[in-house]
Amino acid sequence: MGTRGRAAGLAAGIVADALLGDPRRWHPVAGFGTLAARLEGRMHRDAVAPGVAYTAILVGSAVAAGALAEAGATRAGARAEPVVRAGLTAVATWAVLGGTSLVGEGAALAASLDAGDLAAARARIPHLCARDPELLDADGMARAGTESLAENTSDAVVGPLVWGAVAGIPGLLGYRAVNTLDAMVGYRSARHARFGWAAARLDDVANLAPARVTAVLTVAVAPLVGGSRATALQVWRRDAAGHPSPNAGPVEASAAGALGLRLGGPTVYAHGTEDRPSLGDGHPPRVADLHRVARLSRLVAGAAGLLAVATAAVLGRRRG
Repeated sequence: MGTRGRAAGLAAGIVADALLGDPRRWHPVAGFGTLAARLEGRMHRDAVAPGVAYTAILVGSAVAAGALAEAGATRAGARAEPVVRAGLTAVATWAVLGGTSLVGEGAALAASLDAGDLAAARARIPHLCARDPELLDADGMARAGTESLAENTSDAVVGPLVWGAVAGIPGLLGYRAVNTLDAMVGYRSARHARFGWAAARLDDVANLAPARVTAVLTVAVAPLVGGSRATALQVWRRDAAGHPSPNAGPVEASAAGALGLRLGGPTVYAHGTEDRPSLGDGHPPRVADLHRVARLSRLVAGAAGLLAVATAAVLGRRRG
């Protein structure tokens, strides 16, 4: 399958996300989530096999839609193919990226906490993570925001760009489908412990490379947020394995090292409390640190964008 136009499309989609953020109405990812919720209502059983089928149907459909789009670009002819592929890739990239909205939510949480408006801050927490905001004080919300911004920079930005650079539109749509299903049914709740197994494990596999790319980029930009590359790398290598997630560990540990913070500790979710290991050696996140982690997220996103476009361009030249 051709790759001409992929790099230009990724670049245009990145710019569109930076300028426009997520569409407020008719968001394709929200539409996919609605469809997935309806299908879950029909297919749910407290067993692994139905969850495997559910995940295969939805992810397979997303990848197939991307493959059809790529095939349509190829059929457009030699002259039109790069332009058509660039346009389709740009739309897909804009649809699946969430970096601008993610940082916007973090900034809104920081503004509410800066103003001492805990009620407004608690209303923001569900937009960032699944923790119970009623059980969090200001510092608890600062920690939730910090950890969520760090982890979701990988999920919302780096992951789609990595898969888009190497697999085009099928990679973009397939990755977002996997990540969305993990968020919907991958949690360890009583309802989804078995049914969500396939979505959670597939998300782990899909994020093996993006999480480590995120950690590498975090180490690289650490001095721009007042940190040290050596410390970020040290904390990543020392602490990441203690995290229950094989992918959130490298991302959060490298962020903790870059920011000079200590992340982890008891974490209250809707499905129960998890006692997370400590990541890093500094102080726990405070309200002021939300501004720093937002800057770190923007820097990592920018570096990931440049890397993705360059990778797609190199692959396009080689295959051409």
